[in-house]
Amino acid sequence: MTQTDTVRSRIARARTDVTPTAAALALGLTLALGFTLLFLQEPLAHDSLHNFRHAAGITCH
Repeated sequence: MTQTDTVRSRIARARTDVTPTAAALALGLTLALGFTLLFLQEPLAHDSLHNFRHAAGITCH
């Protein structure tokens, strides 16, 4: 990264470096994670994920 790098230049570089397959994979992963976080808020699933976060050492409060 040089001193003259801008957000536009990095986006333009990413457009040439990122393949359509990688972009689709990233979008699919983001959508799957969003779906999981949005719809798995049932108490048992929520508590399970909460306990997993604590077991992994992530502080969430």
